[in-house]
Amino acid sequence: MRTPMTSTPLDKIRNFSIVAHIDHGKSTLSDRLIQETGGLTAREMSAQVLDNMDIEKERGITIKAQTVRLKYKADDGEDYILNLMDTPGHVDFAYEVSRSLAACEGSILVVDASQGVEAQTLANVYSAIDNNHEIVPVLNKIDLPAAEPERVRAQIEDLIGLDASDAVLASAKSGLGIHDVLEAIVTRLPAPKGDRDAPLKALLVDAWYDAYLGVVVLVRIFDGTLKAGQQVRMMQTGATHRIDKVGVFTPKATDVQELGPGEVGFFTASIKEVADAAVGDTITDEKKQTAQALPGFKDVQPVVFCGLFPVDAADFEDLRAAVGKLRLNDGSFTYEMESSAALGFGFRCGFLGLLHLEIIQERLSREFDLDLIATAPSVVYKIHMRDGSEMELHNPADLPDVMQIENIAEPWIKATIFTPDEFLGGVIKLCQDRRGMQRELSYVGNRAMVIYDLPLNEVVFDFYDRLKSISKGYASFDYQLEDYRVGDLVKMSILVNAEPVDALSMLVHRDRAESRGRGMCEKMKELIPQHMFVIPIQAAIGGRIIARETVRALRKDVTAKCYGGDASRKRKLLDKQKAGKKRMRQFGKVEIPQEAFIAALKMDED
Repeated sequence: MRTPMTSTPLDKIRNFSIVAHIDHGKSTLSDRLIQETGGLTAREMSAQVLDNMDIEKERGITIKAQTVRLKYKADDGEDYILNLMDTPGHVDFAYEVSRSLAACEGSILVVDASQGVEAQTLANVYSAIDNNHEIVPVLNKIDLPAAEPERVRAQIEDLIGLDASDAVLASAKSGLGIHDVLEAIVTRLPAPKGDRDAPLKALLVDAWYDAYLGVVVLVRIFDGTLKAGQQVRMMQTGATHRIDKVGVFTPKATDVQELGPGEVGFFTASIKEVADAAVGDTITDEKKQTAQALPGFKDVQPVVFCGLFPVDAADFEDLRAAVGKLRLNDGSFTYEMESSAALGFGFRCGFLGLLHLEIIQERLSREFDLDLIATAPSVVYKIHMRDGSEMELHNPADLPDVMQIENIAEPWIKATIFTPDEFLGGVIKLCQDRRGMQRELSYVGNRAMVIYDLPLNEVVFDFYDRLKSISKGYASFDYQLEDYRVGDLVKMSILVNAEPVDALSMLVHRDRAESRGRGMCEKMKELIPQHMFVIPIQAAIGGRIIARETVRALRKDVTAKCYGGDASRKRKLLDKQKAGKKRMRQFGKVEIPQEAFIAALKMDED
């Protein structure tokens, strides 16, 4: 359905993003704004309407940034076009946030009136300030009994330095104050700038794969116009494409004739792969090119790596097809082929953080029906060799000969943790245990803000889980990569029945190797079921065994179910068991259950 659209005048457009900490109500607020402006009928409406993956709805988190174009008739009688971008709140998806912010002029900062300012609130606000945004604070969930709007106002002013005296009070759940939010958007956020007659200059905000349309590209027009049939050029890749159709999301995809300056919409142009549409690229008209490209975004660097292997080796081709399709939808996910002695063929994948890893695994098993084993998450180490060369190590199993290594450098992060005062001791102890170095400690009301330098290697397993359990869920955690530092790292291997399990080999700090090795062996002992033969489990550094546990052989009472004194039947059962044991001995292979791999890595339990 084409709507004959004349382009909206610039002063009637508002482009804004919603930023907040995870679970402060961004998606619910978006739902209410869509409802209020009549973007969807009551029948089409659902909770988290913009989150189109099942996994997003179940977990109540946003993974992909979504955009919507809303029409709003303001109190001044004028019609406005609002382009809303709902962004993720979790630290792993911060790149999604930065992309959305670059396409807008203003932000709505949502703060939970009962919880106050959290780590990610700060991080996202600072990103918005870096993009020179006007910011309207909205205090959400004011209908909760625990809400303290005045305290949170003071917090916003102290911590962020924003004037919160005119913050909008709202409750996205009940629809309270939604009209005020819309009015604040219209009156307090700036209109976009742009020149209609200049050469086309558009920012490529996002791209994803659609089974019917091919690659759909989300753009924000800065100058010029974009219409169907136009020949455009991607400035970064140099590729040219002819545009098939142009449209906007209202949340339904609606075709329009053209997109003018300040507008946000999408186009399709028979692009085959998402990799061809580099996020942050500038799109211009092929015949009449713009002189200067937009600054774009810095490349997303995966931080955490792990190997994904199919449980059944026959599923490898299906896995290859599945990771290829996921890559189409998620440009920040990287993968390369890998083989393992214990697990066969699979892929080494790179992720932005632990949540991202978890999401990808879940999507692979859900959307493509795959049974997967994941190896230990690890980080990229830089290895300086004695001959002066340098290599990046992704998989600890590939560590070169120790004699050739000069030193190993590991990535460190700067972690910002907010926690209520009573849990501060536990949080500091956790950071100290993980080789952390304290930078600063300050107080905001009754909440402490601790900044630590931590090795990323110590954070990737279960730091976040532990932090949440120590602080009863109240602490929030945000991190950014700092640099690489040389550390005394050694490779620890786990041997089961004298065979090294390469999926469990890891680089650890020498001081922690022994306790880590002991912990791993104890864990594996619990997780490996008893077999018919004795299984030794050892942790070793090079040729030196540093810990050992033994799984005893199983002797099951097969006669337990025999009632009465039927001796010949008991005999028969025992003989049968003996014959089975013989077979097992020949076999001699230990079955390690899948959950053992991940559980073995969740160390440092209380």
